[in-house]
Amino acid sequence: MTSQTVPSPAAASAPPTRRSTLSSPLRVGGAIAQLAALGVVGPIVFTVLFTLLGVGLGLVPVIGIGLVILFGFVYALYAVAWLETARVDGLYSLGLPGLRPRARTRPGFGGFLRMVWHQFIDPSMWRAVASAAISTILGLVVLPLLSILASGIVLAFAPLFARSATVRLAGTGIDVPVAWASVVGVLAGVVAFVAVVGLALLHGVLARVIVVPTREAQLTEQARTSDAQRAGAIRASEVERTRIERDLHDGVQPRLVSVGMTLGLAQQKVDVDPEAAKALLAEAHTSTKAAITELRQLARGIHASVLDDRGLDAALSALAGRSHIPVHLDVRLDSRCDRTAEAAVYFAIAETLTNAAKHSRASQCRVLVRQRDDGSLWARVEDDGIGGAQVTPGGGLDGISNRILAAGGTVRLDSPQGGPTSLEVSVPCAS
Repeated sequence: MTSQTVPSPAAASAPPTRRSTLSSPLRVGGAIAQLAALGVVGPIVFTVLFTLLGVGLGLVPVIGIGLVILFGFVYALYAVAWLETARVDGLYSLGLPGLRPRARTRPGFGGFLRMVWHQFIDPSMWRAVASAAISTILGLVVLPLLSILASGIVLAFAPLFARSATVRLAGTGIDVPVAWASVVGVLAGVVAFVAVVGLALLHGVLARVIVVPTREAQLTEQARTSDAQRAGAIRASEVERTRIERDLHDGVQPRLVSVGMTLGLAQQKVDVDPEAAKALLAEAHTSTKAAITELRQLARGIHASVLDDRGLDAALSALAGRSHIPVHLDVRLDSRCDRTAEAAVYFAIAETLTNAAKHSRASQCRVLVRQRDDGSLWARVEDDGIGGAQVTPGGGLDGISNRILAAGGTVRLDSPQGGPTSLEVSVPCAS
């Protein structure tokens, strides 16, 4: 099974805005509630992470098991980082781009190891993990303070219901005389409340400092994504040129040579055997029409004019009508996207349907196209074939990956042995 995800430069090019994290009492209350929850859940999460790391390192000599556990550790870290980024962004409205997994840029097991390593050293992931760890520590402090706050409130009213000479301030083990219970309760409640609010404000400051990338980090990420996009565009053009050369060499060129030879024979027979010459001319005419059809198909593979004239929905309908296997098309678009996005998605679907017809032994395909709320153009192609599709250099899936990458999008291929195969693409869409 092959899985590839390529980041969109659109997300990287929009730097997060550092809005105020401390101005709203509701936001402070949310921070307190989340810190309390992290004080309970956080230690469990980090215990699991350290267990995975320890067990994985301990089983490294057993290469298969140890590596699998360490891979799980890396992506468990990523899951924690993703959740922490989403939590901080949701709480403080920082406008953070969603944390994305590193892309697989090379085929084979070596490419997979390279992808995992790049994920492990991803600085944005580690910043989010550090934020989760610090928030967990703050949560462990907030929990007893909340207990003291609640006990202080109870203690303030203790003279009304106390049946003994002393009452205990929970979380401290201190016994307070009933006569002083109200004073001590109010003081303890105020101190605990101030401390809890202070920790919530501190959490807001630390979250902004740790999770929000610096300007230098933003520029570095933009440069990395631009390099990947440029490399994808170059690779896509090379794959496309190779495909055109192959189609011309294997298809149109031999047919035109045959037409030339047939016309030559007809020229020789036109005086001595007019009927044979007519038959040869008819054969040449048929071959010429077939060559024209192949050239039109080749040109359609380079540029679909209906895409410009009538949009993606109509272009895909025409594509489905020409498919050698039945295609169920489900396109729901509110408006048109820019030509780059539409062309990238169109050619990705076209190449996927071609691959399905040639290699998958599928009896049908399903194509879904949607315009998402985030402005991206998303498509999914599924077939019920035998699966086992892989990205190989110069192949059709490689061309899809590079074309989508050049448009700033992402690709995900899921094709286990035995099927089914599904390909998802998502491209930033500018209306």
